[in-house]
Amino acid sequence: MHTVAVKVTVVQPLWSQVLEDLHRRLAEGEFSDRFPGDADLVAHYGVSRHTVREAVRRLQADGLLDRRRGQGSFLTHAPIEQPIGKPYSLYRSVDCAREGQESIVRVLEIRSDDLASVALGCPGEPLLYLERLRLADGLPLAIDRSWLPAVHAQQLKSVDFRRASLCDELARLCGVRLTSGWERIRPALPEPHERELLEVGARQPAFAIERLAYAGTAAMEWRQSLVRGDRFSFVARWSSEHFTSDFD
Repeated sequence: MHTVAVKVTVVQPLWSQVLEDLHRRLAEGEFSDRFPGDADLVAHYGVSRHTVREAVRRLQADGLLDRRRGQGSFLTHAPIEQPIGKPYSLYRSVDCAREGQESIVRVLEIRSDDLASVALGCPGEPLLYLERLRLADGLPLAIDRSWLPAVHAQQLKSVDFRRASLCDELARLCGVRLTSGWERIRPALPEPHERELLEVGARQPAFAIERLAYAGTAAMEWRQSLVRGDRFSFVARWSSEHFTSDFD
């Protein structure tokens, strides 16, 4: 009895072949300006729209592509890192990532807010309110809402916060330096109007960050931020002295 060797050829699915080639082209920097639409990819590869969409869906799942309804597809950036154990500073984090940053100032005014004034320990007093849409490389990254006692911060009304740091301007113009505080970070789903500002989907989570910062013993800033979870990450780093026998 003779044994006959049979060679089996495994054929890659078409979407897998397209995906493999897209990875190659991405690695070569081909799509630095614009990622092609489905119709362009169908014409380029000579495959069905279903095949193209599956390959593109895999790129999205890998976090390499961001598809926006009515706008097209865009390459994603590596998440901007915020060290754990330091006060949250979007300005510093974006600067360290060497990405261009700018803020769209949505509100800058003196107003009353019962909840914020109680949080700051000055119930009923007027507050300076600053609301900004923070951008990194021209793309929405976060919504920042800050309340400060107007008696200490009213000079900030004249500041152009499109590229300025709130903490730096508070020290420069008002002579107030933040010295301590606490932050609470939790996952959250943005509200519809926030999703529109951040350009995220209905099921895409974000980081909700609440901060109360002090100058000496006086509460000076209450901030609520909503940061895109796909563009921001918190990182803890430690050295040998942090390891103990009960480290798990």
